[in-house]
Amino acid sequence: MKLQGKVALVTGASRGIGQGIAISLAQAGADVALADISLEILEETKKLVENEGVKVKTYQVDVTRFETVRATVQAVAADFGTLDIAVNNAGVLGIHKVVDMTPEQWDQVMNVNAKGVFLSSKAELEVMLPNKSGTIINVSSILGKTGMSDVSAYSASKFAVIGFTNSLAKEVAIEGITVNALCPGIVGTGMWRGDKGLAKAFAKEGETEEQSWERNQESLLPQGEAQTPEDMGGLVVYLASAPHVTGQAIAVDGGFGL
Repeated sequence: MKLQGKVALVTGASRGIGQGIAISLAQAGADVALADISLEILEETKKLVENEGVKVKTYQVDVTRFETVRATVQAVAADFGTLDIAVNNAGVLGIHKVVDMTPEQWDQVMNVNAKGVFLSSKAELEVMLPNKSGTIINVSSILGKTGMSDVSAYSASKFAVIGFTNSLAKEVAIEGITVNALCPGIVGTGMWRGDKGLAKAFAKEGETEEQSWERNQESLLPQGEAQTPEDMGGLVVYLASAPHVTGQAIAVDGGFGL
């Protein structure tokens, strides 16, 4: 178990990619701190992580407010004794054409997806810098490398995450800390599936959400099938155990970005 004895924090851990990452870290032997906007929504993930036989604890955090982010990170370090791995995964999706989007809708997406990564990284470094070791993994998106219509705020926020990640990696490389970005492609979680997901928003006239989902996989992905939360967890485990990989934005996207 390559991460045995390590402590990992995952934000946005209640479902989807965050849940898959938390389970993968636990399977690799890491103890896991789970954080999200409320404690109740973390219960399922907590049970799944506990099944892997590692220590797990849940935390409530609003990643747009530095005082709560810092308090959470400090609590994790106190409860577990340290913080070795931080996965800044909390994110939101906004589906709007630019001409219809309000400034408030733009701000909401940028505040969670971009500012949240900055605030989380800043708080995590307070623990990692004195230890001269640590791994920060910021979750961006394949839409942080290429744009898509109707998701301009989301895409802009994820481009920002990649730029921030590369810059921060250069700042702290000499301190023994690695910083990388994970760029998921099309994953069948809440951002793509369901009444508020991209599959429904991108459905053609007369097309069901399921038909849109299948068509988008076939048309956008050279492999022809979606990625999974477990795929994302696999890369996170690798990055958490790769001391000389830093400043990278690595896509797990079935060839979408080719």
